[in-house]
Amino acid sequence: MPELDQYENPLISRYASSEMSAIFSPRRKFTTWRRLWIALAEAEAELGLPVRQKQIDQLKAHAADVDFATAARYEKQLRHDVMAHVHAFGDACPDARAIIHLGATSCFVGDNTDLLQIRDALRLVRDRLVGVIDRLGRFAADYRDLPCLAFTHMQPAQPTTVGRRACLWAYELALDLAELEHRLSQLKARGVKGTTGTQASFLQLFDGDHEKVRRLDELVCQKMGFDETYAVTGQTYSRKVDSQVLAVLSGIAQSAHKMATDLRLLQHRKEVEEPFEKSQIGSSAMAYKRNPMRSERICSLARFAMSLQSSADATAATQWFERTLDDSANRRLMLPQAFLAVDAVLILYQNVTEGLVVYPKVIAAGLAAELPFMATENILMAAVAAGGDRQDLHERIRKHSQAAAAVVKEQGRANDLLERLAGDKAFSSVDLEAALDPATFVGRAPEQVDEFLATVVEPIRKRYPDALGGSAEVNV
Repeated sequence: MPELDQYENPLISRYASSEMSAIFSPRRKFTTWRRLWIALAEAEAELGLPVRQKQIDQLKAHAADVDFATAARYEKQLRHDVMAHVHAFGDACPDARAIIHLGATSCFVGDNTDLLQIRDALRLVRDRLVGVIDRLGRFAADYRDLPCLAFTHMQPAQPTTVGRRACLWAYELALDLAELEHRLSQLKARGVKGTTGTQASFLQLFDGDHEKVRRLDELVCQKMGFDETYAVTGQTYSRKVDSQVLAVLSGIAQSAHKMATDLRLLQHRKEVEEPFEKSQIGSSAMAYKRNPMRSERICSLARFAMSLQSSADATAATQWFERTLDDSANRRLMLPQAFLAVDAVLILYQNVTEGLVVYPKVIAAGLAAELPFMATENILMAAVAAGGDRQDLHERIRKHSQAAAAVVKEQGRANDLLERLAGDKAFSSVDLEAALDPATFVGRAPEQVDEFLATVVEPIRKRYPDALGGSAEVNV
């Protein structure tokens, strides 16, 4: 197979969806160029330029049948991709050849197409985000009141619940969704701006009629489904826009990386596991292993997506005056691959959240091993309320706690603090078992889950009902 002798991008062959790949495919790109040339011709005709309906009809008849071989031959000869496709389109539409690309510069098709692709890709990412938030919300509801050990500094801390922790993951994605929605709302067309953004060529075509040139910009923008064009551009739209879009994608990757890292740690503790299929192999050597492969892949792809942010920033920072071409090759790589990577991350994220396995008994055992230490303040207050001396009781608890900790750390035995306190008559009046009820240590965690689902998750579900269905299959 000849194709096996060439490098293939694993984002396409292994990780991302066919839907995202299609958005950045050559067919989508070059048929969009043709749609833009048709929109330009239509708008110029509507505003009085000598563009005939027969020419427009011929362009429309050949909008989708791009002859890629012919375009490749022209590009090899001309060393210019836009002019290669102008000529290929002209070959297919000989009556319209003279008016294709009339008054335009290469960035008319290039940049407007990029913005259309970005818009479509952001919408797909948005729907995937909503899907993951929905699944995390369901998981949080199921485990809203299951107490578990919480950690600060990766050390045991005041307990939370499994559902409450899932809300932390979901809220970061909700913040990412808000940023994505903002960027989508601010996305505009480059429009019809000419070689350096001054619209000089179009002003000449319309014999100095500024109003017609302004109207041309509006018409083409509307025909391509945008409400507005950017107020000013150079030859290109500001590469600041790319930087802003990549910041959104990087933010999503950051959130996914954090959740996947948490899950890897929880799987290490045997408390929560990602899905593991019946025939799945965890290790080629160690047959017993259940490695968190999906979560590790999320982290790997997320790290790649985050790394692309700096490329967009550098490109925006180094554009000279009205434009330089050193952005082109970089953007051909950076923009599609950032979207493809985040698409793959979110597919994995949804797949993982749909199949999380929780082990309540392991969670309870881990909590029980630490809870006696966390309960000492409550035990102290109860003993004082029964008539004890606070300072004497505090010293007794300090000594018992240190002795119990030494047993755990130095001898590898279970935490025996409760037994030590039960054997100390100073605490004989305290119901030690009641003081260790895990539900009394989680604060408002269950109620916070309910409130979060009602105020954050449910409005997202209502805004995007069409994004709530569908599965997320992991190919390999």
